[in-house]
Amino acid sequence: MDVIELPESSDQRGVSFSLLVDHLRAIGRVEDVHIATIGPGHVRGNHYHLERGELIAVVYGGPWSLHWDTGPGTARRRRDFTGRGAVAVAPPVNWSHAVRNDGEVDLWIFVASDRPYDGSGDTVSRKVTD
Repeated sequence: MDVIELPESSDQRGVSFSLLVDHLRAIGRVEDVHIATIGPGHVRGNHYHLERGELIAVVYGGPWSLHWDTGPGTARRRRDFTGRGAVAVAPPVNWSHAVRNDGEVDLWIFVASDRPYDGSGDTVSRKVTD
């Protein structure tokens, strides 16, 4: 899974990171943006998409982990993060993925998709972390 560190332009007002056009090209046209938090000890994901492409940006100020596989029956993989920062990942179609908050403060995620969410069954559960 490619992880891209996002450029930071933080100052005394707070943290600030940018998703640039080069990052967004990973999924093509953006049709939907989902913004959410992940509370301490919780997970979002543990699923894959049949067709929809996603670019997931994670803004963090503490430990968290990214989990994924590369398809049915493949090994689970994991990458740990600490400190403060922001990264973007674009899981390929059929790769299960999850973000787990291993810290004590909320994580923010911003997910850009190449098609609107419609609940049609494009999202399929496959656990890659507890």
